[in-house]
Amino acid sequence: MPLIRYIPAQPKIAFMKLRHFTFPLSAAMSVLAMVLFLAVGFNLGIDFRGGTLIEAQASQATADLGALREHLTDLDLGDVQIQEFGSPRDVLIRLGQAGTSDEEQQKIVSDVRGALGQDYSIRRVESVGPSVSGELVRQSILALVLGAVAVLAYLWFRFEWQFAVGALVTTLHDIFVTLMIYSAFGIDFNLTSIAAILTIMGYSLNDTVVIYDRIREMVRRYKKMPLPELLDVAVNATLSRTLIVSTTTFFSTLALYFFGGEVLRGFSLAMTVGVLIGTYSSIFVAAPILIHLGLRASTVAAPEGAAKPGSKPAEA
Repeated sequence: MPLIRYIPAQPKIAFMKLRHFTFPLSAAMSVLAMVLFLAVGFNLGIDFRGGTLIEAQASQATADLGALREHLTDLDLGDVQIQEFGSPRDVLIRLGQAGTSDEEQQKIVSDVRGALGQDYSIRRVESVGPSVSGELVRQSILALVLGAVAVLAYLWFRFEWQFAVGALVTTLHDIFVTLMIYSAFGIDFNLTSIAAILTIMGYSLNDTVVIYDRIREMVRRYKKMPLPELLDVAVNATLSRTLIVSTTTFFSTLALYFFGGEVLRGFSLAMTVGVLIGTYSSIFVAAPILIHLGLRASTVAAPEGAAKPGSKPAEA
């Protein structure tokens, strides 16, 4: 029975010619991300900002957010933010004040419960003090920086410096675009978001390394082939693998977004966007940037048994 091919076995797409359009697009997205960081910022969660988070559910069909805000403001518990959480009955209450001890936290919860009355039931309470939130911010930034340094060090050891710099630029591009989504849509930025970004870094790096490994193999073999043509052949050779893996991961994260519940909504949205942007960047950023970084056959040591210069690549 013949195999069904959804992707041509030997595609011949001129990806490198598209870099004149994709590079400005990527640059524009990165600049937009920086503008959003400075102008809008992030909707920091309790993990990073400190305070008390209370999830409550109304006994009636719809929660009255205006009345809730009026009742809770009178308690003098700092900045009060109220928003819907999932269904119209569920609300998230963020208080700028957090208890430094169990007794103080219980008093805050008791005051809120008294203000809510019998119309609401409290389902979840989280409290983070300012010292803990500051430590979490420092540890999260350290995790991202160390992740980027580890990527650079590994690829510099595994490949040549051009590949290391290209992978680092690609990874930073993916992180910037993902953070842009958090800033633009006001998604809660918390420890789960850091986990999502680190996961996206690993996913993007995996895609990039697969393509880079094929590029390095071809550079060693076909030293006379023009670099743009060689990069096109390498990207096309790995295209089916890239698209199949990306499509499978995309639908998995999309299902998690719709059916994983409100708690995982921010994580799954970041992962869904990260899969798309990671696939895009591994094809349209990671490979063509090697042209501008001056990759040449002379910079890559040829293994024993390599093809003679000027020979043509074998048909797949």
